Amino acid sequence: MANYKDIIANCKDTKGGIIEAYHALQSEFNYISREALQEAARVFGIAESEAYGVATFYSYLSVEPRGKYIIRMCESAPCHVAGADELLKAIEAQLGIKAGETTPDGKFTLELTECVGQCQATPVITINSEPLFNVKPNMLGQILAACK
Repeated sequence: MANYKDIIANCKDTKGGIIEAYHALQSEFNYISREALQEAARVFGIAESEAYGVATFYSYLSVEPRGKYIIRMCESAPCHVAGADELLKAIEAQLGIKAGETTPDGKFTLELTECVGQCQATPVITINSEPLFNVKPNMLGQILAACK
């Protein structure tokens, strides 16, 4: 596992470096820790409040710890019409959490998102940014079991 300081240092001289660093941190740790925010502020020469503001501006980025598997449920109109509400309720029931929460074992985080650009195959969920199409509640057991 990479060190957050090394990740940030590697992006220092990159155009849009702080965003690149945040994406790399998110990819490695699934969130941006307070220590990483402080280090980014120091390396990029900005106030901690600015570093925090950048990190919280983008809905894809998180400054809160999240699960190993991040399930994002599309809540756009096409997914809604195709049964996203029932699917969301089934995911919540199966995981024992609500949207915006993480399972106690730290394995899953459930989030809501806007359109993921796959309206031809609704409802859609993503797991760690990989889309799954035409998902039905009866498919959840197999989908979640595949997350090891």
